[in-house]
Amino acid sequence: MAEKEPGNGPGKGEDPEKPPEHAQDHAEEPVKGPTEKTGTDEAGIQPIAAIPPGQTDGLMGPKPVAEGASDLIEVTDLTWESTVEKGRIPVAVMFYSPVCAFCHQMEPYFREYARNFKGSVLFARLNIMTNSWTPERYGVRSTPTFKFFCDGKPVQELVGAVYPAILKRIIDDVLVHGKECAKNSTAIDYEITGYG
Repeated sequence: MAEKEPGNGPGKGEDPEKPPEHAQDHAEEPVKGPTEKTGTDEAGIQPIAAIPPGQTDGLMGPKPVAEGASDLIEVTDLTWESTVEKGRIPVAVMFYSPVCAFCHQMEPYFREYARNFKGSVLFARLNIMTNSWTPERYGVRSTPTFKFFCDGKPVQELVGAVYPAILKRIIDDVLVHGKECAKNSTAIDYEITGYG
C-alpha cells in the first residue's frame, strides 16, 4: 500500500473500502439535539416546538404576561356552555391551534388584554385540534379566530393575525355595545347540529 500523499484519492494509493479521513471525522458524531434537563441544544437554543405559547420574550409583540389562572382560561367543548354561553360578563374567545404561527404571534397581546380588562371581560381560548365540536358549530375555519360574546351570543368576530389596536378597539366596542347587539340577535338552539 502506497504512502498517502496530498491530493491522492481512491485509486491513487488509498484503500477504496475505507472512507476518506475527513468523512470519518464527522460520521461518528451523533446529532446533538435538546437535552432532557434544559430543553436546549449545546448552543443553548431552545427548539420552537418546546417554547410554550406566550413565552416568546417580546420577540413577537409586547413582553408576555405571566400565566395567571384568572387572566386567560382554557375552555373545551365540555366547558364551553357553562363558561361562554351562560357567562354573566362579556367573553372574548381566541380559537387557536398549537401549530399556528399567527396564534403564537397574537397570544401575547390577547394575554395582555386579559390582564387589562380583568373583571369586565372574560378571556378564554379554545384549542381547535382537541375540541372540534364548538369551532364547527360557530363556523370557525381558520386560526386565530377571535369571537366576542355578550349574554352568550356571538356579537363580533375577527379572523387572522390582526393589528393589536383593532383587537383592543373591538373589545372596547363589545363592552359599550355588546348587550345591545346581543338583544337583537337570535338565540342559539342547542338541538341544531349539522348532521340532520
